[in-house]
Amino acid sequence: MSRVLIVGAGLTGSLCASLLRRELPNKVNIVVWDKSRGAGGRMSTSRSPNDPSCTVDLGAQYISATPYYARIHSSFYEELLAQDILKLLVAPVEGMMLKEEEIVNYVTPHGVSSIIKHYLRESAGAEVLYDRHVTHIHRKDTGWEVCRKGGMPERFDIVVLTMPVPQILQLQGDVESLMGENQRRMLEAVSYSSRYALGLFYKADTRIDVPWAAKYVSNNPCIRFIAIDDKKRNLASKKCGPSVVVHTSVPFGIQHLEEEKDVVQPIILEELEKVMPDLPQPDSIKCQKWRYSQVTRSVADCPGQMILHSQPLLVCGGDGFTHSNFDGCIESALKVFEVLKSSL
Repeated sequence: MSRVLIVGAGLTGSLCASLLRRELPNKVNIVVWDKSRGAGGRMSTSRSPNDPSCTVDLGAQYISATPYYARIHSSFYEELLAQDILKLLVAPVEGMMLKEEEIVNYVTPHGVSSIIKHYLRESAGAEVLYDRHVTHIHRKDTGWEVCRKGGMPERFDIVVLTMPVPQILQLQGDVESLMGENQRRMLEAVSYSSRYALGLFYKADTRIDVPWAAKYVSNNPCIRFIAIDDKKRNLASKKCGPSVVVHTSVPFGIQHLEEEKDVVQPIILEELEKVMPDLPQPDSIKCQKWRYSQVTRSVADCPGQMILHSQPLLVCGGDGFTHSNFDGCIESALKVFEVLKSSL
């Protein structure tokens, strides 16, 4: 059996693991590594340190399905809807611009990371490990030796890289020499927006009286989006306090990108007070810096994946190879899986 390492426990990586387990159950030993402390990547859900039942989505806020993707990815949507992982967004969102008619928006009642956790469960038997920060990849005989921070190197037959493209370019070892000049140019051309997200957690019985569940802000240099997260997910409960997520604008994110979070957080809170002067004091706050928030320019021609070496296989995927949303990640995972299937 081939030992396959998937680097990145976000949507593309977790779906790749699920597809491998479902389609090729007796051909692979699946290992998933992520440098964070939990699954999700940019589909991240955080818990209040004082009340684990109070959660907030710091990354993706809702999923928009165009008629085209609702049709070609119908099996994925139907599966998540059948298990109550996705539900229709029915709460009011002020300032939402519909780019296409008949777009359907979905929310995740249990937090957006519940999608990732579902696919990791579906990859039953996969070894999923966190705090695994890959630094070097070396060609070793018929496979790969993968090195990580603070741990021993491990040997794999196949490696799949699903982290943001700039992190692929930072890898050391044999990756640089294996990468063609044209491939490197294509990867270096990929760009991302950057932003901060603030999660505010409240005690039970706290009231946040606004007529919307989420709102796009157009007249503030710092804040672009605010959601009363439990209200957005249609989950308001007296037993659990509300939570609020604040996303900054991209220009603000770029301007403050290299600053420490504890320097940026008070600036965001000061601007938030201007937008929502009656917002109560939170019980706790989490500040998240998204250096790689959304793909603004993907790999040319959006191929879904890139093979850096065919035998042994080293392949890249993720929204940097398609487009930055739920369907882009599904598209990439399917393309990566086709490459894996043909090499196993």
